[in-house]
Amino acid sequence: MSEQSYVKISELKPGMNKISLKLRVLEAGEPKTVQTRRGPRTLSEALVGDETGRTRLTLWGNAAASVSSGDAIEVRGAWTTVYRGQVVLNVGGSDNVVKVDDTVVPQADEIPEDVPRAPPDYKPQRPGFGGSSFRSGRRGFGRRPRQGYSF
Repeated sequence: MSEQSYVKISELKPGMNKISLKLRVLEAGEPKTVQTRRGPRTLSEALVGDETGRTRLTLWGNAAASVSSGDAIEVRGAWTTVYRGQVVLNVGGSDNVVKVDDTVVPQADEIPEDVPRAPPDYKPQRPGFGGSSFRSGRRGFGRRPRQGYSF
């Protein structure tokens, strides 16, 4: 069996998938229901950190409200998104958040204030605009020029 590889908060970049981290929960929010494109979803948010920095963790579905302030946790199968220029962690499923030995991660007062940022020129991928959509053979947004215009 291979040794689990863990990522540090300072190494987070937009678009990462299936990553694992060991973190300290600095603050934990209450669960709430939000409307998404797929309908209502339950989530909670937490501020988490390790010896390299801190970021926000969004816990989706059964993982919502599975952590408390002060917990030492291991997060598995997480992915990153960007919100207001900051790289944010996301995780779903209660079995992807596991409490670990308190000595594995630094105490809250030992966690630096540094937060991972997206590159200044970062543009999020938008569905249907990556060349792999059904309209990929057409240029632009699938609109044809009006009669009388030549491009």
